[in-house]
Amino acid sequence: MTVEPGPTRTSALIPAPRTTGPSAAGSGPAEPPGGRAAWCAWGIAVSVYVLAVIHRTSLGVAGLDAAHRFGIGASQLSAFSILQVLVYAAMQVPVGLLVDRFGPRRVLLLGVLLLSVGQLAFAFSPSFAPALASRAVLGCGDAMTFISVLRISARWFPAARNPLVAQLTGLAGMGGNLITTVVLAQALHTEGWTTTFTAVALLGVGVFALVALLLRETPDGSPAPGPEAPDAARPPVRAQVRQSWRQPATRLGLWVHFTTQFPANAFALLWGLPYLVEGQGMGRGEAGGLLTLLVFSNMFFGLLFGRLLNRGPRARMPIVLTTIAATGGCWAAALAWPAGRPPLWLLVTLLLVMGSNGSASLVGLDYARSHNPPERLGTASGIVNMGGFLATMITLFGIGVLLDALSPAGASSYSAQAYRVAFCWMYVPLLVGTVMILRLRRRLPTG
Repeated sequence: MTVEPGPTRTSALIPAPRTTGPSAAGSGPAEPPGGRAAWCAWGIAVSVYVLAVIHRTSLGVAGLDAAHRFGIGASQLSAFSILQVLVYAAMQVPVGLLVDRFGPRRVLLLGVLLLSVGQLAFAFSPSFAPALASRAVLGCGDAMTFISVLRISARWFPAARNPLVAQLTGLAGMGGNLITTVVLAQALHTEGWTTTFTAVALLGVGVFALVALLLRETPDGSPAPGPEAPDAARPPVRAQVRQSWRQPATRLGLWVHFTTQFPANAFALLWGLPYLVEGQGMGRGEAGGLLTLLVFSNMFFGLLFGRLLNRGPRARMPIVLTTIAATGGCWAAALAWPAGRPPLWLLVTLLLVMGSNGSASLVGLDYARSHNPPERLGTASGIVNMGGFLATMITLFGIGVLLDALSPAGASSYSAQAYRVAFCWMYVPLLVGTVMILRLRRRLPTG
């Protein structure tokens, strides 16, 4: 266990776990106990991540509404998600350092505050510029959630269960995506822009109170975060980042995250609904139904990959390479279909396969967790977690630029052929990432 500055609150509402007893002299601290109390702590922490996913994916169902509200084209529309993802990626290492030094609970509270402020500003933004700034604030708050939840999990669960808990965390986040796809999309058309996004922002009040009052960072009997940790015992920031980066598993984890996450992420964050509605001629209801397949598929793969990873690390690389090959193959079939309009069965298959992307990206974080010491786990996780969002940003930007270049008349003229060509851009980060994975995997003794 690391020693973090600052006290934490305890609560009688979370039962104290049974400890495994003091460790023998010189044998180091005992393994975290797990159990019901661990799941309670995880559940409170993961509620913040679910909220963050709702905020993050809210633009995915509001892209066409935003284009009409602010009078913007594809490049400017993609700027919303690009800036949000850019801020998210840029904040990963700073957030990892904050988690390592001040504890995940404080970082989670700050994240909820920023999410709520950013979404509230977005709800009342009268034009493109202030709306863009509000998405940057939202991205900053979003960046503080996932790494913090993983750090809470590492403190409460035995190491052998962490891959499964990480997959369950991603699965819970998909619950937030489902809320966005089903509830938020409908609310936008019944309640309007301002009312819908204001309601989403106010969800943060309850989550903030839940974390502030009930979340404990460590089990009873474990070293509690506190100010007694001397500053001299902490490595300098540059040294901590450098040591994390020098670990080959951290770099491999970053490229695994980079290559596996972005296709589904770019589709869900922004381009999925426009592609299905404008490029494939579907109604909003039918397109929204297809997007829910992405969510349910992600949940299925989260459980499947969690069980496979729980058996040992040798499952990591087969999961990663199979996901990359299946995703690239399905997109190739869809984009090569005559006139750029694949049949419904192929679109369904594509979405089901892309459901594996988010779960496979968590393998990258498992590489970082298993090869870095606890005192720099947050920093290493932050480095890895940048990968998928950098690739997402590159993809969002490339598709937006190509769509505008292929459709000079603006958003109303985006055709199936334009989407077909623009989506070919995804193969650039996919191929670069695959090459880097194959290169770095040789530096680790096991998969």
